[in-house]
Amino acid sequence: MAELKFKPVTHDHNTFIEKAKQREGFKKAYDDLEEEYALVREMLAARSRVGLSQEAVAELMGTTKSAISRLEAAGKHAPSVTTLKKYAQAVGCHLEIRFVPEHA
Repeated sequence: MAELKFKPVTHDHNTFIEKAKQREGFKKAYDDLEEEYALVREMLAARSRVGLSQEAVAELMGTTKSAISRLEAAGKHAPSVTTLKKYAQAVGCHLEIRFVPEHA
């Protein structure tokens, strides 16, 4: 039987994004989703801090892993404040929403 040799593919996300921003239309689309990406980064960091899997968060929220996967994907849909509160509670946080003046 042939031996399988696993060679992980290296990935530098920042380099990937900078290169992708050179493509026509990508930078605007990426920038338009800036707030969604920031929210997703916060969610993933919170889940990582408490060491929970998507499955565990789903169980705590009374939903499915696929629902959590969609929730943690920027640009897929706009979650309700109620859903974000449930997610925050599941990962041991509270939700804080602020309006920040543009010219402060």
